[in-house]
Amino acid sequence: MPNMEWAWLIPALSFIAFPLIIIFGRFLPGKGSFLAILAITVGFILFWFVAIDRVDQGATGVDFFSRKWFDAGSVTLRWGMIIDPLTIVMLGLVTFVALMVQIYSLGYMKGDPRFGWYYAVHALFAASMLTLVLADNFLLLYIAWELVGVCSYLLIGFWYERKAATEAAKKAFITTRIADVALLVGILLLFKEVGTFSMSETFHQAELLIAGEDSLLGTGTATAAALLIFVGAMGKSAQVPFHVWLPDAMEGPTPVSALIHAATMVVAGVFLVARTYVIFEAAPDALLVVASVGLMTTLVAATLALVATDLKRILAYSTVSHLGLMMLSLGAFGYTAAIFHLLAHGFSKALLFMGAGSVMHGAGQTDIRQMGGLRKVMPLTALVFGIGALSLGGIPVFAGFWSKDEILISVLDNRHSIFIVLTLVAVFFSALYMARAFIVAFLGDLKEENRHAHEAPFAMALPMVFLAVLAAIFGFIALEWTDEFTGFGSFLFFREAHGFEFNVGLGVGSILLSLGAFALAWMVYRTGQVSLDPLKQRFALVIRVVERGYFFDDVYQWTVDRVVLVFAAFIGFFDRVVVNDVGVNGPADSVKRSAFSLRQHVTGRVYNYALAMVIGAVGVAVGWWAIAVNG
Repeated sequence: MPNMEWAWLIPALSFIAFPLIIIFGRFLPGKGSFLAILAITVGFILFWFVAIDRVDQGATGVDFFSRKWFDAGSVTLRWGMIIDPLTIVMLGLVTFVALMVQIYSLGYMKGDPRFGWYYAVHALFAASMLTLVLADNFLLLYIAWELVGVCSYLLIGFWYERKAATEAAKKAFITTRIADVALLVGILLLFKEVGTFSMSETFHQAELLIAGEDSLLGTGTATAAALLIFVGAMGKSAQVPFHVWLPDAMEGPTPVSALIHAATMVVAGVFLVARTYVIFEAAPDALLVVASVGLMTTLVAATLALVATDLKRILAYSTVSHLGLMMLSLGAFGYTAAIFHLLAHGFSKALLFMGAGSVMHGAGQTDIRQMGGLRKVMPLTALVFGIGALSLGGIPVFAGFWSKDEILISVLDNRHSIFIVLTLVAVFFSALYMARAFIVAFLGDLKEENRHAHEAPFAMALPMVFLAVLAAIFGFIALEWTDEFTGFGSFLFFREAHGFEFNVGLGVGSILLSLGAFALAWMVYRTGQVSLDPLKQRFALVIRVVERGYFFDDVYQWTVDRVVLVFAAFIGFFDRVVVNDVGVNGPADSVKRSAFSLRQHVTGRVYNYALAMVIGAVGVAVGWWAIAVNG
């Protein structure tokens, strides 16, 4: 049996760890946390066997493994896995980052009274995401998709005694559920047309449509299904206007933020579009929508990150911005570039959130205005955070630079020139807000209230070091190193393999923009050579709008208060008065009143009944006599 067929064990082990920790955790050392760590460790080891087997059998191949589940009429439902390069890279990202986060959590969550429950849900979260990655049919994918949402709700609201945490959890759950309805409708639409939930059969029909042959899918159906699937992806990946839940999700424990933002929930949407990319290719108009939404998201979130002052919220808006960049790349036919950036961003963002968690753990601060000079008391944290900032800022030769450059080429080659201009603006903003966060928090003079700050313990420091190494050197896998390995683009691609490309003009321009952003941040926030006061005065209204998050939350709250709740009150009134009182209780009350009136003749006295019988008999006799006379 090929090693690939054992891939189902990777999520299964974490699924098994979940109930074991809940049932036996209180009796085990570390409240059972070692079970979750052991499960994901073995899963990470199994990933390498699966990956090596995939490469040995042809890196570009696709294998489906499935077993019959049950029959529903003429439809046979199956459970199964799809093993292809996209699956391989996602398995590697999820298992590695989840492992790093769980090790990091040993130090960060130490002493929490719900320590065991934290690791149990962590195991379920990882298992759900891994199942989503492996699913070979839309039904299984949707089940895993919803499990990911449930786990995010539980972890964002982990400290449920805090009102802000419970509100953030509900906000994330409701926002993503709204988008999930569209995904479900899209899946059902494909099922109606193709007659199966199987991805392989659905993708085959899409290929026939692209080739101009007879297909069960029509262009209109493919476009509608692609757009519905994309709406589902927008919810999970926090694309505008569904982005509002992600910054509030910072109320959860910081290791949870690292996992959500780097390897699980938010990348699920990007993965979904990549997995169903052939359907989007059959619907070019849908890809233009993907590119447009991605561009708008990356710009909106980048400006929000520039005015945020909470370190975790800056990183949250950074995540939204880079997710928009990935969607933009997919919409610009940059399939390989998008997934490459997903990986580079995953390692870098997990590192940045762990660095932020180290600051919170060691200094007790989240507001960057209260920080400054932390490199003097937290040198390791400052170093690794700086590496992550340089990576996502697009500075050579860190990981984010390579993937960002590939995205820019895809946008330049396949979309209108306005797209590349605005994307370069987003690149500049991305470097600027990362430089601002690092310089303000870690450089400058150490404030008196931060002199007590201390470096992270070993359990927290070790994962940060591993991730820092990847954030620094991961991008080099884009290059051709041997005859066998000719670069990431020869392993994962959609139609044709291609090596790393470097457009000199575009590449040099993007490097200058990134370096210029870091230099500007240095002069503004470190040396004071450049003052922002004139800019703030001139664009005060614009800055106020950005600081209010473009009023997205205000509009949603108004809609809930003035539309949703008012309509709900009307429906409640209609249900009570019209449905209950008139439709149900009205007839029942009428019968009841009639019965109470009619029962008055039931007296229980024999002479009353005899009198009624006599009157009745006389009445009958008179009636017959009248009929006889008239007849």
